[in-house]
Amino acid sequence: MTALDTLARRARSFGRGFAVTTALGAAAGAALAAYGLWEKNQFTVREETLPILPEGTAPLRVLHLSDIHFVPGQDAKADWLRSLAELEPDLVVNTGDNLSHKDAIDPLLAALQPLLKFPGVFVPGSNDYFGPRMKNPATYFLGPSKLRSDAVPLDWPRLRSGFGMSGWIDLTNRHQQFVLKGLRFDFSGVDDPHLNRERYAGWPRGTAGQDARPHLRVAVIHAPYQRVLDHFTAEGADLILAGHTHGGQICIPGYGALVSNCDLPTWRAKGLHDWELDGRSTPLNVSGGIGTSRFAPVRIACRPEAVLLTLTPSS
Repeated sequence: MTALDTLARRARSFGRGFAVTTALGAAAGAALAAYGLWEKNQFTVREETLPILPEGTAPLRVLHLSDIHFVPGQDAKADWLRSLAELEPDLVVNTGDNLSHKDAIDPLLAALQPLLKFPGVFVPGSNDYFGPRMKNPATYFLGPSKLRSDAVPLDWPRLRSGFGMSGWIDLTNRHQQFVLKGLRFDFSGVDDPHLNRERYAGWPRGTAGQDARPHLRVAVIHAPYQRVLDHFTAEGADLILAGHTHGGQICIPGYGALVSNCDLPTWRAKGLHDWELDGRSTPLNVSGGIGTSRFAPVRIACRPEAVLLTLTPSS
């Protein structure tokens, strides 16, 4: 056998090996994509207990929804959203990004109708204002996503009206106060920090230093940027609720999120943590979210979730 024959045989062998490796890689990629499509509909309720109520107060159940990203035809998601009313929460908090399609408002409101019968508050996310556009997922590793110049406006005013006409309270750069089970709740919310739209309205009158009655201060935001978390912690919030991160959406088992799509550390991309600033600590719940962009409809090691927070007396 000549050297040329040997070289040709090695080339054929390499070619077969490369083809097998490529085929295996493609099969693994397809299997991972199929798993991600399956997991995005494995809806869960994460339950947390938080002892932050004044002494002698009855426990309260807060249902935290975020990042529904509804698309017409998502029947499994709609059925699950309806079923959440069986939890009978005392309060529903919606932290934005409800939409992922211009025709999603009516079917979303229909899916949420059983929950709209409970007291609720809400703030918008960027995907309530603008529809998603196709993008390279790798760009998330370069930093938080940016609003594109060709973004498609969504009918946020109509969705806001739908929530408001059902009794939910809009906290977009506003504060509001109401009583649940005899306890006064002081809410302060902001427009989406991801769009740099947050404007701080402070707390309702009658809060600490002005009124001795027991009360709870709750901050409601969409994107948990550190500047906003610092502000509300410094201003004496007793609880901060946020979404936006999707929990990373595609995570590595045993490690967690690779990105948070904001400046929040990735290990805080989902869950209940304490946010600390200058010696003060405020509980922060970041929802892993319920949906995905319709252009990236997969979740891996990060199941969609609603969060049921049971608030109990601190002593």
